[in-house]
Amino acid sequence: MSLNSNQFKRNIWRRLLQLDQAAPVRTETEVTAEAERNYPWNFTVNLLDGVIFWFGLNMVSGSTIIPLFVSKLTDNTLIIGLIAVVAQASWYLPQILTASFIEKLARKKPVVVNLGFFTERLPVWLWPAACLLIPFSPGLALFIFFLGYAWHGIGAGAIAPAWQDLIARCFPTHRRGRFFGITTFIGTGVGAIGALLSSWLLEVYAFPLNFTFIFLVGAAAITISWGFLALTREPVQLPAGPAPSPIWSRLRQIIRQDHNFRRFLQARFLLALGTMGLAFVTVAAVQRLNVSDGTVGFYTVALLIGQTIGSLLAGWFADHVGHKLSLEAAGGVGFAAFGLAWLAPAEQWYYLIFILLGMAIGSTVVSGLMITLEFSSPEQRPTYIGIANTVVGIGSSIAPLVGGWLAGLNYAWLFGLSALLNLGALAAMRWFVSDPRWQPVGGARPDVPDDGLAAN
Repeated sequence: MSLNSNQFKRNIWRRLLQLDQAAPVRTETEVTAEAERNYPWNFTVNLLDGVIFWFGLNMVSGSTIIPLFVSKLTDNTLIIGLIAVVAQASWYLPQILTASFIEKLARKKPVVVNLGFFTERLPVWLWPAACLLIPFSPGLALFIFFLGYAWHGIGAGAIAPAWQDLIARCFPTHRRGRFFGITTFIGTGVGAIGALLSSWLLEVYAFPLNFTFIFLVGAAAITISWGFLALTREPVQLPAGPAPSPIWSRLRQIIRQDHNFRRFLQARFLLALGTMGLAFVTVAAVQRLNVSDGTVGFYTVALLIGQTIGSLLAGWFADHVGHKLSLEAAGGVGFAAFGLAWLAPAEQWYYLIFILLGMAIGSTVVSGLMITLEFSSPEQRPTYIGIANTVVGIGSSIAPLVGGWLAGLNYAWLFGLSALLNLGALAAMRWFVSDPRWQPVGGARPDVPDDGLAAN
């Protein structure tokens, strides 16, 4: 019975990921040609997926709406800081564990679509369910919300290397920035409409019914977007070369051999640490200046306007001059935003603060994800994605914990340190990282001994 049960599970797993289907043998030229033929179709369906997905996420903004929701259930700053820990760690950290497995697959789409439906899309329905529990047990409601939030994030993180590799297969290097920039631009623009709806719901309905409606709309959008993602036409390609060695040995090898990538990871780590004040800007405005819940909804609009501007500019810059400049700009804008948050004397200042924060987020989302695709050859891409995103995840996990501690002492210290970390990230990216777009295709070479002396 046990053997039959295990065999049944293996068969389900193989069918879910289409491991039982043979993959055609194609050259890189043939794969590129197929990607070009399907480019209009893939651009359309992935644009619709991205726009609707972004609308859903922005409807339940992790920088404004969710901190406000959690602050209604607890005044503990460490728990409020846990929002950012869960958001960042759950998405970034699992990638190092799944990258090696994903790297061996000829098809990435089944991981993203079939597995992702259960790991990433279904858990969002726990958000509105948690709201229904608030009148009976606020503590249980908070637990259910965080469970759904973490499940969604971990599920998204586990499949993220496959999704980024799928995007890399479907869109040539010179078109990725345009695709991702336009998608994020329209998505955040539509998300601004969602933020206005959130603001209206917060004003018209009492707590917790207002958040129930907000989470319902967000969950529905995230689920609907999956249908368009499922229509992607992937140019299937067998992995080149022998099976990769264990991820931890390759991680050490890559970090030691690829010097430019190592410096990039250090700069991205600083940029991730610089987000430590993000989850507390809304809470600071509420506690310092007693702004209304409806005003927080308009802050979300300001944040999305900034994201729209930042993502569109990042997409344009990326296709013309590379992603590095966009990440430098993100550091500079983040420095300005947290500097203003440190000094802001009135609630009106927060509109500019959120616009600047949105610009930094938009640039980082577009270029932070896409630049990693340019550091290595295609066969090593999932591993590079996993390493980069995990490093960012570690920084993003530490940041809100430190932020929560500092927020309990003094918001000025929190925002001042966040500003300095963004300035440090700008300097590191500017003067110590070479743009991989204009470098030879690199990556750690498995045939080079890991003696720490290999050239980049």
